[in-house]
Amino acid sequence: MQTTATASTTSVLRVMNERAVFAETFRLGAVSRPELAQHTGLSKPTVAGALANLERAGLLRQVGMRAGAAGRSAVLYEVRPEAGWVFAVDVGRSYVRVALADLVGRIVARKDEPSRSMRAGDLVAQLTRLAEELATTAGITREDITLAVFGTPGIHDKATGALHLAPNLPGWNRRGSVERLAGIAGATYVVENDIDLAAVGEATYGLGRGVRHFVYVSIGTGTGMGIIIDGKLYRGFRGAAGEIGYLPVGEDDPLADEPAARRRGMFESVASADGVVAMARRLGLTSVSTAKDVFDAARSGDEIARRAVAREVDHVSHALAGITAVLDPELVVLGGGVGSQPGDLLTAPVAERLRDLVALRPPRIEVSTLGTDAVLLGALAVGLADARNLVLDTAAAAG
Repeated sequence: MQTTATASTTSVLRVMNERAVFAETFRLGAVSRPELAQHTGLSKPTVAGALANLERAGLLRQVGMRAGAAGRSAVLYEVRPEAGWVFAVDVGRSYVRVALADLVGRIVARKDEPSRSMRAGDLVAQLTRLAEELATTAGITREDITLAVFGTPGIHDKATGALHLAPNLPGWNRRGSVERLAGIAGATYVVENDIDLAAVGEATYGLGRGVRHFVYVSIGTGTGMGIIIDGKLYRGFRGAAGEIGYLPVGEDDPLADEPAARRRGMFESVASADGVVAMARRLGLTSVSTAKDVFDAARSGDEIARRAVAREVDHVSHALAGITAVLDPELVVLGGGVGSQPGDLLTAPVAERLRDLVALRPPRIEVSTLGTDAVLLGALAVGLADARNLVLDTAAAAG
């Protein structure tokens, strides 16, 4: 019994040491054994053993020598990029965006194309074809992909395998529908809310880097919010945190009692792109067909368009006032087709209005610098972190 316990403890320590060495190698890039010993606090023999095991497992590789003191040279190691692959997917109503990255995060293939989301079977076939095309470009097969991350609207119910609150993806609210994604790429996949992923993208690559408390608010075809608290994504009890489309906007709003408001949520019905167009038309500007048309007309001086935009500013300001009162974020990042409008029409007026609505200093409000790539980059960030753990788990099981 004592021998078994000792062996188990030794195995756990070995795995922990290998993870520490792998993590520091990834963080530092090309690094020598003495440098790894210094940064991990492990002994040089322990580091040497971990390096040998990780190299044998195909996770690290030697990449040359570095001259040291007294003419000595040290072997340099780095993470082997081909040791793992991440397939990232942004499923939108109009477009799907896909990318394939190696284990160090280098995007080796990418493609965007109009979505076939109106039928679940067509969307699965489309994503399968795209996965095949990207894998071929990288010189691998779909089965070689370590992890696929799918960013979709709505909430993934893991108990039933259905997507809730995703009206733009017909058929995905049925039990077991999400399981169709299992055969698209590799054996392991993750489904995340698209706006949550956009928040992770901002935290990793965008305006949220180094900001511990911020929210990403997307206003476009739909509305949603991703919440970062103390540097981590907050999902809520059922994974529905940030579904701000269902925020009340006031009982006196003329659209509040319409069926669409009850189905999509009051805030989304009046503040989304369709809501902006509907308001402009109600006010008498019948020539517009998109939210961009309304904002362009407002920028050109059309008085009716300016009134419609003013209503949008009011809706967004009141929503952000409520969010500020509850979450107290340092930063609000706006995204989506409406949220990304230039500051003169939306961001600056909203910031000014917020100063009147909140008691304390309001958060900074900025437009996302990632644009339409926010969800895809968030999927890559989540996928890369998980994929590195997966390849380490595989190596530990084999070792």
